[in-house]
Amino acid sequence: MQERTNWTNEDTLNDNLGHGTFVAGVIAGVDAECLGFAPDTEIYAFRVFTDAQVSYTSWFLDAFNYAIATNMDVLNLSIGGPDYLDLPFVEKVWEITANNIIMVSAIGNDGPLYGTLNNPADQSDVIGVGGIDYSDHIASFSSRGMSTWEMPHGYGRVKPDVVAYGRDIMGSRISTGCKSLSGTSVASPVVAGMVCLLVSVIPESSRKDTLNPASMKQALVEGAAKLSGPNMYEQGAGRVDLLESYEILKSYKPRASIFPSTLDYTDCPYSWPFCRQPLYAGAMPVIFNATILNGMGVIGYVESPPTWHPLDEVGNLLSIHFTYSEVIWPWTGYFALHMQIKEEGAQFSGEIGGNVTLRVYSPPAQGEKDIRISTCVLQLKLKVVPTPPRSKRVLWDQFHNIKYPPGYIPRDSLDVRNDILDWHGDHLHTNFHIMFNMLRDAGYYVETLGSPFTCFDALRYGTLLLVDLEEEYFQEEIDKLRDDVLNSGLGLAVFSEWYNVDTMVKMRFFDDNTRSWWTPVTGGANVPALNDLLAPFGIAFGDKILNGDFSINGEHSRYASGTDIVRFPQGGYVHKFPFLDSSESGATQNVLRTPEMTMADSPILGLLEMGEGRVAVYGDSNCLDSSHMVTNCYWLLRKILDFTGGNIKDPVLFSNSVKQKSPLYVEDNQLPSRRTDVNFSTYSAVVGKEVICGSDSVFEIWGTKGYSSQIRGTNRRLPGYSVVDLDRGLNSTVDTSNLKHPKLLGENRSDSLGNRYFGLFYGDELDMPVVVPSHWLVHAIIAVTGILLVLSFWRIRQKRRRRRKGSGSGRFSNL
Repeated sequence: MQERTNWTNEDTLNDNLGHGTFVAGVIAGVDAECLGFAPDTEIYAFRVFTDAQVSYTSWFLDAFNYAIATNMDVLNLSIGGPDYLDLPFVEKVWEITANNIIMVSAIGNDGPLYGTLNNPADQSDVIGVGGIDYSDHIASFSSRGMSTWEMPHGYGRVKPDVVAYGRDIMGSRISTGCKSLSGTSVASPVVAGMVCLLVSVIPESSRKDTLNPASMKQALVEGAAKLSGPNMYEQGAGRVDLLESYEILKSYKPRASIFPSTLDYTDCPYSWPFCRQPLYAGAMPVIFNATILNGMGVIGYVESPPTWHPLDEVGNLLSIHFTYSEVIWPWTGYFALHMQIKEEGAQFSGEIGGNVTLRVYSPPAQGEKDIRISTCVLQLKLKVVPTPPRSKRVLWDQFHNIKYPPGYIPRDSLDVRNDILDWHGDHLHTNFHIMFNMLRDAGYYVETLGSPFTCFDALRYGTLLLVDLEEEYFQEEIDKLRDDVLNSGLGLAVFSEWYNVDTMVKMRFFDDNTRSWWTPVTGGANVPALNDLLAPFGIAFGDKILNGDFSINGEHSRYASGTDIVRFPQGGYVHKFPFLDSSESGATQNVLRTPEMTMADSPILGLLEMGEGRVAVYGDSNCLDSSHMVTNCYWLLRKILDFTGGNIKDPVLFSNSVKQKSPLYVEDNQLPSRRTDVNFSTYSAVVGKEVICGSDSVFEIWGTKGYSSQIRGTNRRLPGYSVVDLDRGLNSTVDTSNLKHPKLLGENRSDSLGNRYFGLFYGDELDMPVVVPSHWLVHAIIAVTGILLVLSFWRIRQKRRRRRKGSGSGRFSNL
């Protein structure tokens, strides 16, 4: 150990937990039984967590500044948290890598769930490491990509960057001897140790000129061995290979490259989810977001717009627009492809191949006169099919999803006490990835809408699918959806969630890091907003929080923190089941449940033909969400989509016994109301904003308001609504080549709560018992340097306030 420093408010340098000692041993241990990768590495340990596992952002910033001042070579962080909007922390990470310090970080132990990348491993300038076992299988605990910074308007980047052995790895105990641990906290120092060895082979006189965060990542991802089973969001480039990476560095010349360098629809399952659904004309653009690695300098620029080079004439059926970093800094940037098949390819079936080139330049290095220029190549091999029938096309609404951060978005299932935040992205390719695969297997084509409802043509889709949404709606969206359903025959399927103001108030807690109160900005879903959207159809959800088991035609399901239906028109089909109401305002909240307690029948599923279209509503989304699912309801989703998209009526769901002889109705003052103590515009893309179609819409309407309602014919009259003439028209299009490239990464960072939860990414016991004031445990930081650098930070986002008999909010516990 070269040096130990303490950045906490405790007067000790000791590692009383053992995590940092273990991680340091993996890198530079000298015990023959658990020899480290690079025993000659100089280790600098930074203590940023107290023995009670409390830390603050400011302690990390101080430690990071010291790492910069002492000219570290490599920094290992076996920590992480879900808050990528803690701007002081994120910017300091940028500053570290801009100072040519190579940062390696664990991606987290929230696997096998997708969308669970932790920060800072999710940053493009950081080498994010996942874990595998000795059979080259992705460890079950290893977090999965994609990154979620870009949602809802873009598409996440490929992460992790690489994977390494992280199960049953030997490392150092606090005193003497060795022990075994598992976790991405272990896989990260495995890679950090490899990086130390790679750094050591470069002469010190030229080390800083040759090695940088981009060139090291290029060596690791290009030298990695791709595993045969996992997809790109599980393994990144693959298992690290020390010798292959050494060969790349040995003859390395500064250059820029793209990672991944290939998108191949025929390479399944590695290219999941792209290889699961081919392209076709008339679809929303398919977005692929790659990373630019610029080994030529800390700052770089794209010389001219990227160019698509098809292999043959068929490739002209592909239309690609690009969004990319205007400035590549530090060392990295994003490069997103927005791909559509032109209308003349509506009947084409086959493959399209070619490559995209991108020229990057950087200022001359010290002692050079000429700028550095490099051409990057991204190879494409795409599958195309004829445009599917309307009934089989489903449009997933991503635009109206709000996740943590920037706001306190609470979990959907209130039974899950160890994960208080809704932070997995709620995307088809994160925590709804199993549902996506199921729909593809069932013959459905699922597209993503990242812009308002005015930005899609309803005549193309059988069903608009709304699941677990927290956002508000523009009045233009409400008007258009009404017209789409009544006159254009669009099907609408809504899966709601709990919403109860009393319960939200009780979930408030005090955050010691920012010295401020946290309060949920909405419930599991924004039911008042959904009720506004559904009002033209005479449908509304209530504020009950229902829990229980039920069965439909032999299919058993769990209803987890779902809501009830309180308005539904006569003639529709409504299914009711006996549940307990566990809301704070419910009668069963603070009393001991006994077998004698009765459960009232609550309406939870409704199906309705409305004008030319069809509507289905269900009060719970947990049965579709992989995060905390007890039982799935994919069978129900398939039957609902058969109805909404193809008017196929399941005899059980549409039996006369559940047909409404009279409408369900409650007065307006009994409907759930919005909170008046929350400034929702802080978190919203709707409130206080203007309708605009983003770069995730079809190219023709980028930058416009999209499809608007105009005079077309007479709508069917709904109770309480006057007859209105509507029509569908297309606003004028714009030349997208003159549009400013929208940034896909890290927008609105000022909305951050300034907080982050960090945890140690390992799964086994500590060396000694630890007494802490809360069941939310996280850790401190250890740093290493010399040839390498900072080792293992443990960190938590905040202390947890005691709330009644529980605690307030922390995100990470010991992993």
